[in-house]
Amino acid sequence: MIWKFRKREIDLTTRGLLVGIINATPDSFSDGGKYLDPEAACEHGLRLLREGAEVLDIGGESTKPGSFPVSAEEELLRVVPVIKALRAKTDALFSIDTSKSSVASAALEAGADIINDVTAMRGDPLMGELAARSGAGVILMHMQGDPQTMQKAPSYPDDDVVGAVAKDLSERRDAVIGFGVDATAIILDPGIGFGKTVAHNMSLLRGIPVLASLGSPLMIGHSRKSFLGDLADGRSFRDSRLPAALAVTCMARQMGARLFRVHEALPHAEALRMTESLLES
Repeated sequence: MIWKFRKREIDLTTRGLLVGIINATPDSFSDGGKYLDPEAACEHGLRLLREGAEVLDIGGESTKPGSFPVSAEEELLRVVPVIKALRAKTDALFSIDTSKSSVASAALEAGADIINDVTAMRGDPLMGELAARSGAGVILMHMQGDPQTMQKAPSYPDDDVVGAVAKDLSERRDAVIGFGVDATAIILDPGIGFGKTVAHNMSLLRGIPVLASLGSPLMIGHSRKSFLGDLADGRSFRDSRLPAALAVTCMARQMGARLFRVHEALPHAEALRMTESLLES
């Protein structure tokens, strides 16, 4: 299981990796405003790398339920200085979390390596062409609806969320390959919490073997999400969600996921490496 892009080649066969989150936004659900300043964001990113993250995912537009889009100009003002500051200090991998081709293009020019698109490249007709031309890595996420509507009574045909998400991700991967993106550059993300109920999220996690069998490495983005609190004796505050998130990381890795998008790198790194040690024995 090899992830290949821009002369990078990452072997995910036996070793998963952590994607550390940098929200350069004032309104993200978990840490909005903490890393809006480029210097603070850079320091946070370097800390995530020291603690075990191997990719930094940098975003300038919140996609939490109910959020509204921001202009490309505003998004660029938020993310490009962060990418440049980090690139001056590390050669680690960066992904740009955006659905706008103009933002992705500027981010790649500033030093990003990967495009992480929550619309799976539906949102901007130029994104697929950009991904192919740049040779960037690609993360395609499933989302039902958009951030303003996605949590308003989400439902799936025959209540088969795993089948619906698998079908959609497979179709989006084929579409992106059609633009000229190499299949080995693509990561798939089922979009935990993006147009899903708590029951849908749990079904998707239980269905990881099905999603992993699609043939592309699978990323799980579960960190600090509300369903973790809903299932943890009713505790909903994000600070109480880490133990539940660690359990998901361990189980998801055992079932076939390879990338994990997280806020706290160190505990997830320790849990992931221990899980992999047990799997090897």
